[in-house]
Amino acid sequence: MIKIGIVGAAGYSGIELIKLLLNHPEAEIVKLFGHSTVGQRIDQVHTSLRGMISSEIEEFKAESLDGLDLIFVALPSGQSMNVISEAYKKGIKIIDLGGDFRLNNIEDYKKYYKHEHTAADLLDKAIYGLSEWNYDQIKTAMLIANPGCYPTSVLLPLIPLLKNKLIDQSLISIVSYSGTSGAGKSLAQNMLYSEVNESVRAYKVGSHQHIPEINRFLKHFSGETPNFSFVPHLLPATRGIYTTIHAKLGEDVSEEKITDTFKSTYTNQPFVRLINPDVPELKDIHHTNFCDIGWKIVDNQTLVVFSTIDNLVKGAAGQAIQNMNIMLGLDQITGLLKQSKKS
Repeated sequence: MIKIGIVGAAGYSGIELIKLLLNHPEAEIVKLFGHSTVGQRIDQVHTSLRGMISSEIEEFKAESLDGLDLIFVALPSGQSMNVISEAYKKGIKIIDLGGDFRLNNIEDYKKYYKHEHTAADLLDKAIYGLSEWNYDQIKTAMLIANPGCYPTSVLLPLIPLLKNKLIDQSLISIVSYSGTSGAGKSLAQNMLYSEVNESVRAYKVGSHQHIPEINRFLKHFSGETPNFSFVPHLLPATRGIYTTIHAKLGEDVSEEKITDTFKSTYTNQPFVRLINPDVPELKDIHHTNFCDIGWKIVDNQTLVVFSTIDNLVKGAAGQAIQNMNIMLGLDQITGLLKQSKKS
């Protein structure tokens, strides 16, 4: 059994990790670490876990890592660097669900995340965990930077289009909507139910921390550097991300070519569902590790691409476990998907 520790176990991503790992046949949750919840049992903090797990949440100490094979770090940005440095020294595999190791430019990190980076020596050790596009690198990694939720919903549909030069790169419009769990559990007045209910609002326009991540990995995986705008919105819902992308088609690009490109890219990827000609709906990906992708060509030769993910699963805990499976040589669907045998 793989002996697992979770740092930030009481947060939204942490609880999602626990629920998924409890159903993983090769994983054993050995340690749970927290801060404000230290000394409490996890099933007291999250009563949905009653009868499933009752481990006590511990304060993180370097010596507490002894005996672990892998840790998931589910902490807010700026808080994971010391934890990851200690684990890396001990040779423990690490999957960071936060944003501290997604960028290789510390000035960009400081600008967008508003923190100083104190573990810059590990930035070139971190492998980006976009499972469908970085499988071989993930297999041999010690430290995985799990992708952000918005970037996952953007990169999966956009990379094959750019890589195959199917769209005009002069201006790509990306509009995304997220449920409130994407903001974590920290208390904030603008996240109160009465503030978000029956409303939608854009936020961090032009300054969202996922902009440099999208930019970096569009270039890394497609070889192209498109000009794009990214505008995130807050939805009055708990979970889910809905992304709509508009781009002008390249010359002589047909709908058949778009369809063939998506199929050749993702047919053998278990967690990408191509649902064209249908348009994705959030309800269909809730509590799953799927990314649903659909697309339409409208009259003025504009391609509209839709993608949906669960921000807590494919956008966080599920993709992290998918990456763990790849790192450990397991089938990537292990603990995430049971498929019926084909007749």
